[in-house]
Amino acid sequence: MASVEEIAVFSSRKPHAVCIPFPVQSHIKAMLKFSKLLHRKGFSITFVNTEFNHNRLLRSTSSDHHHLLSAGFSDNHFRFETIPDGLPPSDPDSTQDILSLFDSTKKNFAAPFLQLLTKINDSAKEAGGGVVSLSPVTCLVADASMSFAIGSAAQQLGIPLVMFFPVAACTIMGLKQFRALLEKGILPLKDESSLTNDFLDTPIEWPVQKTKGVRLRDLPSFWRITDSDDFLFNIFIEIVEKASEASAIVIHTFDAIERDLLDALSSTLPNMYAIGPLQLLLNRLTKDPLEPIQYSLWKEETECLEWLNTQKPNSVIYVNFGSITVFTPQQVIEFGWGLANSSHPFFWVIRPDLVIGESACLSPEFLAETKERSLIASWCPQEDVLNHPSIGGFLTHCGWNSIIESLSCGVPMLCYPFFGDQQTNCRFVCNEWDVGLEIDNDVKRGQVKTLVKELMEKEKGKKMKSKAMEWKKLAEEATGAQGSSSMNFDNLVSQVLLPKN
Repeated sequence: MASVEEIAVFSSRKPHAVCIPFPVQSHIKAMLKFSKLLHRKGFSITFVNTEFNHNRLLRSTSSDHHHLLSAGFSDNHFRFETIPDGLPPSDPDSTQDILSLFDSTKKNFAAPFLQLLTKINDSAKEAGGGVVSLSPVTCLVADASMSFAIGSAAQQLGIPLVMFFPVAACTIMGLKQFRALLEKGILPLKDESSLTNDFLDTPIEWPVQKTKGVRLRDLPSFWRITDSDDFLFNIFIEIVEKASEASAIVIHTFDAIERDLLDALSSTLPNMYAIGPLQLLLNRLTKDPLEPIQYSLWKEETECLEWLNTQKPNSVIYVNFGSITVFTPQQVIEFGWGLANSSHPFFWVIRPDLVIGESACLSPEFLAETKERSLIASWCPQEDVLNHPSIGGFLTHCGWNSIIESLSCGVPMLCYPFFGDQQTNCRFVCNEWDVGLEIDNDVKRGQVKTLVKELMEKEKGKKMKSKAMEWKKLAEEATGAQGSSSMNFDNLVSQVLLPKN
């Protein structure tokens, strides 16, 4: 592996960032966007997927653009590499088990990742000064959930390590409360029967005074444990407590929407940069040679945009529960009839693996009732959909990518959080940012109908739409030439990522 001195010899060539996401759809999407931004700043990029996910990316990408996903540097200095995920074979079109992914990345990723860095740097050393396209690795950008796998590599190379959080600041703050729950004896739970509504509504201390009434139920769901040695619970404690050891922290958010939270976090994460929404930063780029590199592990059905063109402005409710959420058949039925009974047109994305153990089968009666005012697809280009003028609201699982995309497009939301950070996002969407309404966990068609009508027709919905448009404007300002996110990105590059002579 190249030494620090050898890296300095090659520093006249392009800086080279190796970027590695946590291997699930939403994290890959966010990291790819961030990588594209670095590329436009003059960085060579090596993007590291698992073999499983890279094969999915190839299948979902037009064969005309497969050359952009190759392992060799092309003229645009953006390439892909793969490492094994250490898991047994599984359904090639479904998200892998999250617990298994965390376990495998912690146990199995460090060695192949270090081997990959060695290969890159040895190739650069052999090329000498004669091959401009080859350069040693000058910095690492790792999803925060992968930091334990590659932190030692950054230390060995003596190069900066950026921890990239593709989540909101409120989620990081929520995770930072886990240690206190243990120390106060609130955790672990005696058993799962402890999770009554009264217990979930227990208020917790929240470091931001302007945010009132945060409850246990509003924290990322990984705290709901009966064993203090629970693997995921301790993984997230480790991630947030070790974050300060990184050269820099990047959070996919923007100052205006989480200013108080960012200020509170800065006392323990001093080298922190709020950079987002990433898509709005990318929108400012012109003549992007990487535009054909898409983000989806499923093939997107773009025909939906033609259907949306036939609908009236602000008339359609868009429904998508993300890449991981799974439902029972009864939950699908309740959501379906709630949408049908609202009388509003809807576009519903139903993944092949959305329903536990089977494909989603909607009854002939439901299809007949809604055929004139509905469209169902298995996947779609979400940001194109949210930007479409016919979309009036978004029924979402509250994954952070979906939330920040909806805010960027000025679209209010109906929220049905499933797990992880989604409960925290939901709390802030509905109670702090005033752009959402929450659906009960025990979903019933009557409530779905009522909330869809409230969002799309009533005064509260109009107020949420107005507030969403305010956040859209602030997001655009943050990503403008002199906006906070643009300046934070420039500072990250100049102060942390560029090799020091």
